[in-house]
Amino acid sequence: MARRRIVAGNWKMNMTPSEAVALCAQLKDLVVNDEVDVVYCVPAIDIVPVVEAVKGTNVKVGAENMYFEEKGAYTGEISAAMLKDAGVEYVIIGHSERRDYFKEDDALLNKKVKKALEAGLTPILCCGESLEQREMGITLDWIRMQIKCDLQGVTAEQVASMVIAYEPIWAIGTGKTATSDQAEEVCGAIRACIAEIYDEATAEAVRIQYGGSVNGGNAKELFGKPDIDGGLVGGASLKADFGKIVNPE
Repeated sequence: MARRRIVAGNWKMNMTPSEAVALCAQLKDLVVNDEVDVVYCVPAIDIVPVVEAVKGTNVKVGAENMYFEEKGAYTGEISAAMLKDAGVEYVIIGHSERRDYFKEDDALLNKKVKKALEAGLTPILCCGESLEQREMGITLDWIRMQIKCDLQGVTAEQVASMVIAYEPIWAIGTGKTATSDQAEEVCGAIRACIAEIYDEATAEAVRIQYGGSVNGGNAKELFGKPDIDGGLVGGASLKADFGKIVNPE
C-alpha cells in the first residue's frame, strides 16, 4: 500500500503575522508538488492570516499545539474546535519542546490526541529520545512506551489516519541528523509497534515522518527509506530550502 508523503514545517515561535504572509508568498511556487501533502504548522496568532494566504494553493495549515478541553476557564489555551473553525487541518502534539519546557506527559498527550481526532483534526504525534537515552541503548524501548501511552484508547481506524513524527531530541536544532539508517530503524520500529498494538493494515496505513535537522541536502536520502513517509521540519521550513525538502533533487 503506497503511503502519500507528508512534509510539514514547524515554525515554532517565529514569524509575526505580516512575516508569515510574506513567507507564504516566498514559498508558494517552491512547494508545489501534487504527490506530497505540504503543511505549515504555525503559531496561533498566525493561523488566520496563513489560512488566507495559502488559499488556492496545495498547502494545508496546522497548529503547533492545542488543549483537550472544549471551552472554559483555561486562559491562554486554544481548543480543537477553535482550530477547526479557523481552517486548521493538522495539529502537532507532544513535540519534545512541549514535553520538556512545559512538562507535558503522556497522559495529557493522550487526551489531546483523542480530542484532536474527535474534532476532525489530524494529529502529528511526536516521539523521540534524548542523547542520554540513545547512549544507554533504550531508544526503542522509550519510544514504544511513548507510542503505547499516547495512543491508549485510540482506535485502529483513527491511528491509520494519523501522522507520527520521530524526532530524536539530540538532532533538533543542533545541526546533527540521525543517519538515514538510524532514522529508518526507529521509524520501522514505530511501525512494528503499531502492528503489535493494532494490526498490519493499520501499521501500513499510518504515515511516519522523520524530524531533526532535515534540510534540502539530506531529504532525498531520508525520504527514500521504506518506513519514512516525509519530514517534520523546523528551521529549514522558514526559508527557501523548504522547497528543496518538498521537492528533493
